[in-house]
Amino acid sequence: MTEVVLSTSVVQNDVLQEKICAMKGLPQKYNFSHCCGNDFERRSCFFLNKKDGVGFLPPFPTLDPEEKCQAFKKSSESFLNHYVYEVARRNPFVFAPTLLSAATRFAEAAGACCEDQREVGCFQKRAAPIMQYLRAFSSYQKNVCGALLKFGPEGLNSINIAVLSQKFPKVEFQELTSLLEDVSFKYDACCEGDVVGCIRSSSKVASRICSKQESISSKIKECCEKEVPERGECIIYSNKDDRPKDLSPGEAKFTDSENVCQGRDADPDNFFAEFTYEYSRNHPDLSIPEILRITHEYKALLTSCCNTENPPDCYRHAEDRFKKTTEKSLKIVQRECEHFQNWGENGLKYRFCLDSAFLGLTQNPWILPHLKCSKLHSSLKITSGFQLSWVQVDLVLGELCGVHKNRTINPAVDHCCRTNFAFRRYCFEGLEVDKTYVPPPTSKDLFTFPADLCQAGNEELQRRKDRFLVNLVKRRRELTAEQLQTLFTRVTKAVEKCCEAEAPEACFKEESPVIDG
Repeated sequence: MTEVVLSTSVVQNDVLQEKICAMKGLPQKYNFSHCCGNDFERRSCFFLNKKDGVGFLPPFPTLDPEEKCQAFKKSSESFLNHYVYEVARRNPFVFAPTLLSAATRFAEAAGACCEDQREVGCFQKRAAPIMQYLRAFSSYQKNVCGALLKFGPEGLNSINIAVLSQKFPKVEFQELTSLLEDVSFKYDACCEGDVVGCIRSSSKVASRICSKQESISSKIKECCEKEVPERGECIIYSNKDDRPKDLSPGEAKFTDSENVCQGRDADPDNFFAEFTYEYSRNHPDLSIPEILRITHEYKALLTSCCNTENPPDCYRHAEDRFKKTTEKSLKIVQRECEHFQNWGENGLKYRFCLDSAFLGLTQNPWILPHLKCSKLHSSLKITSGFQLSWVQVDLVLGELCGVHKNRTINPAVDHCCRTNFAFRRYCFEGLEVDKTYVPPPTSKDLFTFPADLCQAGNEELQRRKDRFLVNLVKRRRELTAEQLQTLFTRVTKAVEKCCEAEAPEACFKEESPVIDG
């Protein structure tokens, strides 16, 4: 059955891409003509040649609410198709099921707003969470595909073992490994841009999970009652299932047994996969990179211990080494949380602009606000705040590294992007200033605030402030952290002052030398 679905999906994809390649001038205009000559690798080629930055596109088109409702009532299908088109071109790496889900949500919003047109700002209010949903999934999916392309199927499989084991701690290992086969097929399709295959395989994974709710999770009942494609994404965002009360510390099998080395030698891949599974379900508060670092530490430990005269005596103290690994990670997070307390959420992201890794990245400055911090316990026990902080840092690094194989910010950053996923964050921690970086030339109006700045919504206003500060920092690399904080405060106060003034544009001209000084 899987072969039939795959065959049908490939045929439909090929037909669509053949038509695109046959359109006169289109492949040359969008620089993918080289993809059209190789049938076997065409899907991957199309996907990898998508434009990563979409800053060249105009702002998302907005219509008067009355115009929207007239268009919606005249032809809801045409209205929604146009919405999907505009969203898709601004989110080139979003999977097809996510686009369909967003369209369904937008259709519901349009129906509700057009039914009661007396509600002021209805479209804006209802569209905001939909766009937030799209950005979140776009970032997540881009990270997944980046991991697949940079670390291969085995690397992504390790990540998925840790993710699924934490989310579904009562699932049996054999069931998990079987489920992973479907998950792997899903990402193969979605990350190659196979729209039909992506939708079908995503539906298959969700259906399989929902058909075995009792043995998988108690937290997905509502998700499984939803329509496709919302069901799968609901499961991804669902809460972790409660850890079974009778769950034994399964890693004891890997530290207390006399036959650990024999088990490793018999089937290394399966052995370490099961270790990751057991450690993940017993430590739901650890971040995924942290779990993978511990697996890496365990592999290194066995390499050493299994060559000694008394291996059990050697690996019996493994947990002490694992604790040192988590303590090292926690210290980094605690340091960042101190910065967060001193700088605040918006201030923290500008501090990262001083990092050499981000100087070349800031063509897309919107990725920096992912960095947040939750309150950590004073002890060295890993908490949910630890996990949240590291998950968001991983999203930022995933955005930085991108999907494209040939995307290079500088050699040091490129090396960190390609290094072991578990240690990528540590690699970035050790980066030094990129002395080869040459700032782009400064134009006369680069630091001029536009006249309509104060009419922008909160999100657009923040985005423009981000762009201004990023451009300034890229050209003022000598700034210290304290000077950057001062600059950030100046800009914030200037925007607040001028947007309350009778003549904002004149106020900005007056404040510009103060800000740039």
